[in-house]
Amino acid sequence: MMCLAKGFTLIELMIVVAIVSFLAAVSIPLYQGFVINTQVNRVISEAARLRTSVENCLLESRFVIGLAAGQCDPAASGSNLLFGDSQVGAILAPGTGVPQLASPLTQTATITASFGNNATPTLINSNAQVVWSRSEEGYWICATTGVPANFVSRACP
Repeated sequence: MMCLAKGFTLIELMIVVAIVSFLAAVSIPLYQGFVINTQVNRVISEAARLRTSVENCLLESRFVIGLAAGQCDPAASGSNLLFGDSQVGAILAPGTGVPQLASPLTQTATITASFGNNATPTLINSNAQVVWSRSEEGYWICATTGVPANFVSRACP
């Protein structure tokens, strides 16, 4: 009588486990790198949106950050990747923050976005920031601090 074996042998299962382990070892660090890259670019974009508000405030001679008449409301939206309270007293959703402006505004205004909350631990632990600085001539320059060199965006070195 002939017995037909059903299922996989131990060596076949070990080969499958080895292949899956190798793929995980390669793909997880790549995925984490893509996440960091995406978060850096998103924060650059979120902080950059405040430039228009700052320009309007400077043109209208509204230099104090606030909501009262004659004050500048930067209209910052809460982000789950940032740390920083609203400068105009707006109530932000839990776990969100906004980019910060130096008050009073000057011709050389600075927008600082600090990574926090749901940002990757790599960015939080290195105190990473995106800083948009305005020159007296009205040009905006972006720079990052604390962002690991391999994740620095070309848009904001």
